[in-house]
Amino acid sequence: MSPGEKLRVAVLASGRGSNLQALLDAVVEPDYPAEISGVFSDKSDAQALERARKAGVPAVWVDPAGENYEDRLAAEIETVGCDLICCAGYMKILSPAFVARFPDKIINIHPSLLPSFPGLHGQRKALRAGVRVTGCTVHFIDEGVDTGPIILQAAVPVLPEDTEEILSARILWFEHRIYPLAVRLVAEGRVRREGTRVRLSGVEVNQEGGFISPPINFL
Repeated sequence: MSPGEKLRVAVLASGRGSNLQALLDAVVEPDYPAEISGVFSDKSDAQALERARKAGVPAVWVDPAGENYEDRLAAEIETVGCDLICCAGYMKILSPAFVARFPDKIINIHPSLLPSFPGLHGQRKALRAGVRVTGCTVHFIDEGVDTGPIILQAAVPVLPEDTEEILSARILWFEHRIYPLAVRLVAEGRVRREGTRVRLSGVEVNQEGGFISPPINFL
């Protein structure tokens, strides 16, 4: 990107779009280095599409029925322009062919500390496993399910009285903070994929809490 040019972000969402809203809230800040070029959903009634419309962002339903769904989705994304694709509660698994079409340009947020508890219901799995700490992860999407290189994680305690709903809400608070932060880091050129790992440059780590400290303090 040229100096002063903002990263163009396409968002894929299937549901209520709370992580989309966190991104929409971030991009209105003058110093935020990214903008949302479009929101795309496989559900015509997804609340995420309404959030996009209210923010003045192109909101596109791509009908998953019929042939060549991913080709049609990719064409819509390319029409609005895109430097990065953010999956935000997108419930369809992207094929290897789609991932290869946008190499190292698709990221996702997942409600667990990957590689633990991939797939659906990460919070439920954490409770059943009896772990004391879980969290959320922003990672690159690769050909597997929640197996791509990790960009950022936030650790979240599991408390004795937690239900799946309570734990999910606590994790979601952190999701809404690390996803915009991860996009910022990508936009500022501070994320570099090195095989199965990611190197972050110019980022300090709070050793006491285990969280990335700038530009957001989670504590």
